[in-house]
Amino acid sequence: MREERMAADRLAAYSDAVFAVIVTIMVLELKAPDQAAFSALEPLWPTAVSYAVSYFFIAVIWINHHHLWRFVGSPNLKLMWINFVHLFLVSLLPFATAWIARTRLGSQPMMFYAGLFVAIDVAYNLLERQVLAVADAAHVSARMRRMARRRSLTVLAGFSAAMLVASVAPWVGFALISTALVLHVRPDLSNRRR
Repeated sequence: MREERMAADRLAAYSDAVFAVIVTIMVLELKAPDQAAFSALEPLWPTAVSYAVSYFFIAVIWINHHHLWRFVGSPNLKLMWINFVHLFLVSLLPFATAWIARTRLGSQPMMFYAGLFVAIDVAYNLLERQVLAVADAAHVSARMRRMARRRSLTVLAGFSAAMLVASVAPWVGFALISTALVLHVRPDLSNRRR
């Protein structure tokens, strides 16, 4: 049992390190203006807004990942590969964030950004399903599993809608992404009312 926990902890530590590197890469994209005036910050608003939402997304992903990892016993090969796919997709977020910032939330970059959120969420849903499938029923009730599934599908629908809407209204797509993220702010479903 101790070896199983150590294996799960090692995989969680690796995931934490990847999240830290991704955030660091995003921060490096923030460039200070050359002028010594607040007015020089005005053209940087797309970068600031896209960075804030992407950082919030990474925080939400990390919190949910951390919460989910409490239920991992011995990580099997399938779980490890799903986790690596999930982390790979998250690692593309700095690129997508920089693209929408540089294009001032252009339509096609915004579609790519929203599509990346869809892909990341699909990978997270697979990860969540794999973890909860083998989780001890004493720790994860059938009700919690249903609520997690319902929430995951709702968020996925929001990200998918954002991707479609972004083709004609990038700002609305961006707003849909931000709204869908709020549903994952609180990962623990056990204390919610019925």
